[in-house]
Amino acid sequence: MSYLELKREAYEANMELQTRNLIIYTWGNVSQVDRDKNVMAIKPSGVPYESLKPEHLVIVDLENNNTVEGDLRPSSDTKTHTHLYRHFETIGGVTHTHSTYATAWAQAQCAIPCYGTTHADFAYGEVPCTAIITDEQIERDYENETGVQITNTFEALNAEEVPMVIVAGHAPFTWGKNAAQSVYHAVVLEEMARMAYLTKTLSPNVQPLKQSIVDKHYQRKHGNNAYYGQK
Repeated sequence: MSYLELKREAYEANMELQTRNLIIYTWGNVSQVDRDKNVMAIKPSGVPYESLKPEHLVIVDLENNNTVEGDLRPSSDTKTHTHLYRHFETIGGVTHTHSTYATAWAQAQCAIPCYGTTHADFAYGEVPCTAIITDEQIERDYENETGVQITNTFEALNAEEVPMVIVAGHAPFTWGKNAAQSVYHAVVLEEMARMAYLTKTLSPNVQPLKQSIVDKHYQRKHGNNAYYGQK
């Protein structure tokens, strides 16, 4: 894929955040990786979506976070994105937002339990919440350590089965096979977070959905013998 194509796909995914009302002002960013070239395209730092153009996106190498192409500074979250690409080798896109309900769960430092089949259709079990970042991590390399928070949380989890996370005290990150799918998961996560909040409000003692129903709904959509949708 050419840098122009990579920028275009990442740009379109970034603009989808605005279309889906997941961001205001500059509160978000999306990237897409090119594994063959070992680079990603990411939104530039602090550029309003209203003035963003495909040529503004910045090409960054995954190993050293150096700008390969572009005149603007890449997102301040760049090192978090590159860390995720280096550790989750099957993903092709990453989205970060401060969407209202998902961020509320982050600020409460709570995982999002699976209360119903809507959640189970998209994430196998709860959406985990990371540990709160330590002072040592903040001083060492805050943005990279945010990625470490996430990958540490997934040591016993499958990043394909749960393509989303709540970063404690911060906000959500989602990922997918490309930038567009990572945004799709961000939209889904915000709805799941809202539903879970309302469920917990209506029934404070509600328990997570029983595992057999979680298994059924997740597997019928994502399992080896999935039968949801069209072939």
